[in-house]
This record gives sequence, C-alpha cells and structure tokens, in this order.
Amino acid sequence: MRSFGCALFILQRYCRVKIYRITFIGHRKILGQYCLEDKIKEIIKEKILSNEYVELYVGRNGDFDIFVASAAKKAQKALGDSNSRLILVQPYPMKNDQFYEKFYDEILYPNENGTHPKAAITKRNRWMIDNADLLVAYAEPDREGGTAAMFKYAANKGIETVNLATQDN
Repeated sequence: MRSFGCALFILQRYCRVKIYRITFIGHRKILGQYCLEDKIKEIIKEKILSNEYVELYVGRNGDFDIFVASAAKKAQKALGDSNSRLILVQPYPMKNDQFYEKFYDEILYPNENGTHPKAAITKRNRWMIDNADLLVAYAEPDREGGTAAMFKYAANKGIETVNLATQDN
C-alpha cells in the first residue's frame, strides 16, 4: 500500500501536483445524525471537483469515521477516483489492517517510532491536522474530549475548519 505514496510523492515533486488534504475528526458516538453522510459527501465532491488532487485522512475510531469512509467511497464512485485517495490514518498497526487494505486506498502509520498506545491516538490526530488544508469535524460545543481538543488545535493553527455539529440541518 505504501508504494503508491512514494509514486505520488515523486509525481508531486517533479510534476508539481498540488495536493489538497482534508482531515476528518469527530466524536466516537453520534446519535441520530444519519444526514451527516450526505453533508460529508457533498463537501468531498466539491473539493474533488475544485482541486487537482485530494487526499482524505480519516481514522477508524467511531461513528463519524464510518460516516466519512462511506461518504468518501460514494463520492469517488460518482466522480471517479483518479484525483483522490481515501487514506486510513492509524495510530499504530492493528490486527484487522489487512481487512481495511481492501476498502481504503492507503493506510498510514505516522507514529511508527514507538509512541505509547495511550498517546498514539492524540499524536495521530495532531499529525492529521498538521498535514491538513481543511478540517471537517463533528465537534458538539458542549462535549469535551479528544475531538474538541483537536478542533481547538486546528483553529489555533489557522487551519480552515468546518464543524458539522454546529451547522443547520
């Protein structure tokens, strides 16, 4: 799975392909928000149509991540996947990664340097934001935790953010 990443790096370096990166972060449990998938799909489609190449960074830790993966695949099916990649960003290698290789275009492990598992998810999330042009989140204003912290982190870094939890349905 990593060989394509190297080829894309070479393509970007020598052909000057502009890669637009979107990171998706949301709460592990989201109740009654099934319209989220359609909203996410529309954002993805708009970015694929308006950018030369789009990388979609997502984890696999809860409801929001599942909505994103499904929406991304539907957008790629509708528009083609020649200028986008759905990338699963894992905090560390997991037993079921072989299963995920069939669904995602690539799997990345930014913490391969031996980060302790308890800190790995936060470190992975920071990496995703540090490498993003846009953060699409589902961060309810009254909920604390990792999603809220990462949303604030992105805002403090000046990264463009969209919070689907505060948008009108």
